[in-house]
Amino acid sequence: EGGGDMAAGGAGDREGRCGPAAGGLALLGLVPGAPSCPHGPALLFVKTSQGKEEGRRFYACSACRDRKDCNFFQWEDEKVSKTRLAAREEYNRSHQPFFTHRQNAERYKNFVLLPLSKRRFCQECQQLLLPAEWEKHSDHQFLCDISTAQLKSPSRILYPLENKKTNAQYLFADRSCEFLLDLIIDLGFRRVLSVGTPRLHEIIQSKASQEEDFRVRSLLLDIDFRYSQFYAEDEFCHYNMFNHYFFGGEAARETCRKFLYQDNGERVIMVTDPPFGGLVEALASSFKKLMAMWKETEEGEEGGIQEMPTFWIFPYFFESRILEFFPSFSMMDYQVDYDNHALYKHGKTGRRQSPVRIFTNLTPSTIVLPVEEGYRFCTICQRYVTSGNKHCEICNSCTSKDGRQWKHCVLCKKCVKPSWFHCNNCNCCALQNHTCEKTDAGCFVCGKAGHKRSTCPSLSHA
Repeated sequence: EGGGDMAAGGAGDREGRCGPAAGGLALLGLVPGAPSCPHGPALLFVKTSQGKEEGRRFYACSACRDRKDCNFFQWEDEKVSKTRLAAREEYNRSHQPFFTHRQNAERYKNFVLLPLSKRRFCQECQQLLLPAEWEKHSDHQFLCDISTAQLKSPSRILYPLENKKTNAQYLFADRSCEFLLDLIIDLGFRRVLSVGTPRLHEIIQSKASQEEDFRVRSLLLDIDFRYSQFYAEDEFCHYNMFNHYFFGGEAARETCRKFLYQDNGERVIMVTDPPFGGLVEALASSFKKLMAMWKETEEGEEGGIQEMPTFWIFPYFFESRILEFFPSFSMMDYQVDYDNHALYKHGKTGRRQSPVRIFTNLTPSTIVLPVEEGYRFCTICQRYVTSGNKHCEICNSCTSKDGRQWKHCVLCKKCVKPSWFHCNNCNCCALQNHTCEKTDAGCFVCGKAGHKRSTCPSLSHA
C-alpha cells in the first residue's frame, strides 16, 4: 500500500534527459498511439520555462520517476527506425515476469500440496520454490516451512519495495487496516476494488477463507507482480495506476469489469493508496477510467450516483489537487498509519502524527471515526474530527488539517497552523523565521500573475 505499492509515477526528476533544470515539467497525459516501455504506454510531458512558450514535448515512463529504474525517453516528433522499434519491443518483452499469472496460479496449487518441510521461498528471487527448483537457488537465502497462514499474508513474506522514487511500498498498519475494513462493512459495501492496497486485500481474502458468514470480496490491482504467486486470476490483476494499463490485456480488463458488476445488489467501493510521489493528474485520470468502467456495469442501480464510491488515501497537503479533479470529494480527519514508515505512524505530537488522510465522495457524516482514538462528531460540520480540531466560528468550519488546533488570522481571513505568524512583508502567515520572498511572482509558465502553473491558460490551450 501506502504511498502505495506502486511506482512513484512521472518524469519528475528527468532534467538530465531534456536539458538543464531551467524549467518545470507539465504532464499532458496519455495519448493514443503512445510508445511503450516495460511499464505500459508512456505519458506525454512538456518542458516549460517561466514566461516563455512551451518547450518540446516528450514521452517518458509513466511509473518510474528515476531514469535508473526505467530510462525510457522519446521526443514526440522523433522518427524511430524499424530496427530501434524492434529492439524496444524485444527489450519490453525481456523485462516482463518470467512466469505468467496463469503459470503462477498452477505453481501455487502444487505448492500448497507440499508438506510443510518442502515449502520454501527464495528471499533473493522473491519466489515460491517447488522442490525441483531448489538446486538452481542453492546459494540463495530461503524461508523454510512456509505455513498456510504465511501464504495468506504475502505482504509479510515479500520484501517491501522502499525505493521512494520508484516503489514507495508502505504497508497499512494493522490498526488502520482493521478500521478500514470495519468501516467498509458498516457502510454496507460487499466488494472492494483494492488499487495498490495489498494488505487490505489480504485481510479480506483471509477472513473470507476462514469465516463462513464473511461476505466481502476483494480484487487487487497492483503493479507488484510478485502477488500473482499467491492469488488466482480473478483475485489479482497486474495493473499500472499511472496509465490505467492492465498488463494481462483484455482478459484482465474483463476480470475487473466482471468484478465491478454489482450482482445481487452488492455495492462496490474503490480503495486506493498511491505512492505519495505520484503525479495526482495521472492518478486521477486512471481513477476516472475505473469509475467509467463501474458506471458501464451498474446501469443506474446506484440510484443516480455519478461516481463509484471511493476512498483515496493520500497526504492532507494534496487536498487542493485532489479536489481540483474530484470536486465531490472531501477529506476526513482519520490518520492512516503504516508499518514500515518512520514518520507516518499514529502519535500525539509533532511529526509523529501521520499526515495521511482518507479522501472520499461519500457523505462525511457516514464516516464514523473511533471515539476511543480521540475523534469526536462536530454537529455543525456534520463530520467526525480530531479532538484538537476546534470549530472556528469565523470560518464556520473545523479547519485543522494536521490534528493540532489551528488559529484564525483576521488579515489572512482564514485559519493557519499554530506555529505560523502574520508577516507584513509577505502579506500572509508563515513560520516566524521564514525568508521573505517577493509576492508579485507570476505563473511559472507564462509569467503572468493571478494563477499557478497547474492552471495556466497557456498550457490548457496547448
